[in-house]
Amino acid sequence: MTTRLFMILNAATSAVAIAFLFWLLYLRHGAGEASSLAFLPAVNAGLNATTTLCLVRGWFAIKAGNRALHAFCQKSAFVFSSVFLVCYIIYHSVHGDSHFQGHGIIRPVYFAILISHILMSMAALPMVLATFFFALTSRFETHRKLARWTFPIWLYVSVTGVLVFGLLKTFNG
Repeated sequence: MTTRLFMILNAATSAVAIAFLFWLLYLRHGAGEASSLAFLPAVNAGLNATTTLCLVRGWFAIKAGNRALHAFCQKSAFVFSSVFLVCYIIYHSVHGDSHFQGHGIIRPVYFAILISHILMSMAALPMVLATFFFALTSRFETHRKLARWTFPIWLYVSVTGVLVFGLLKTFNG
């Protein structure tokens, strides 16, 4: 596959995924009570936390020159993020949007974290796919240059995903 074709497919896939999630969360109302799926937000937080650990371990591995461990950790992070996305879609297809119940100073703090999380996740998706593409096609110089931006954004999205869950759990009971 050529780089141009991949970039077109990456942009199209990312745009469709982002549009679908926007529709799912903000335009479509939940299909019903999500009590049977009430465990999924905690599972999602665990998947985000595990992604974070894989990303950090992979970063240390590549700094130590251990490419095999780095590749394993990054592929694992990708799998955990993918499973997260499936679980997230399943939960929100039934539950719909989660409304934050906190008041006072925590409310703008929560929304600042949530908005930055959403915006960064929109950037992370095509960046992660492109970073993997360059690694899998042995274009390591381009992979390295892009990974310098992808890593902190992906890490931020994973960490703030856990924070959003924690704040919702704390203030929504």
